Amino acid sequence: MSVRKAVPTAMRLSWLVLFALMIGEFVTDLPGPGWATTFLPAMVVLALMVATTTLQARAAAPRGEPRPPVEVEPPVTGRWTALNSPADKVPSHGTHVYGQTYAIDIVADPETAEGEPPARPAFRWFWPLFRRNHAFPAFGAPLLAVADATVVTASDGQRDHLSRNSLLGLIYLMLIEGNIRSIAGAHRVIGNHVILDLGDGTYAVYAHARRGSLRVKAGDAVRAGQPIGSVGNSGNSSEPHLHVHLMDSPDLDDARGVPFIWRGVGVPANGETFTVEEQVAEARPGTVGGAG
Repeated sequence: MSVRKAVPTAMRLSWLVLFALMIGEFVTDLPGPGWATTFLPAMVVLALMVATTTLQARAAAPRGEPRPPVEVEPPVTGRWTALNSPADKVPSHGTHVYGQTYAIDIVADPETAEGEPPARPAFRWFWPLFRRNHAFPAFGAPLLAVADATVVTASDGQRDHLSRNSLLGLIYLMLIEGNIRSIAGAHRVIGNHVILDLGDGTYAVYAHARRGSLRVKAGDAVRAGQPIGSVGNSGNSSEPHLHVHLMDSPDLDDARGVPFIWRGVGVPANGETFTVEEQVAEARPGTVGGAG
């Protein structure tokens, strides 16, 4: 087993040991003072978790000079705004894990008439604590194949939860929900997702897709611009949006990030709004075009 796969496994085992110690303290009468039977081992486990998290990030970091950016088609159409962009910072999300060194988040940001409020609800400090997904224009927007590719993974059985775009909601996501998902593994962090094999050792992952929306399955061939699913709010997501990145392996625990550039758009910076005109992908035998 490679270091990149062993480290996240060790981290998840550490969490399980910590939970077992905490439960054991309440349901058993272990000999000796509590600090020796629970607190001290818990501190050791916490230190191990910090160490494994650091090792995981280092193991996933790119080696040597970055690969040249791979030019692909944009994964959406319409008007969008970029967040957590590699144009501003690398790694864009503050970590190299899951091959997301050059990942980008985008939210739908359609134009509104002068004097009208923005279509996308703004972050609120206190109220409302959460919003339903249909309040966000990104929810249900089509996801498009960024290149001619083969589907490696297609999973859309996880629920779309309510938004976490308030202060308390975000704290809950970062401190509780996010850590629990990390224990469960990468597939719970990225939620419903699609991984495409673009060839030449490059793979594209779409995260946080809508439950039940995927139009493709493993082994399908797709054309650039072909609809493959819809934007959702599953996994570690504060609101309906698309997280997408390129990587050098279909295994998220073993992947390193690959730079990208969207044809006709480039790499939009944080807060930059861009528009992609709708195009119709040509059909060919073996592709999946209709809704599944």
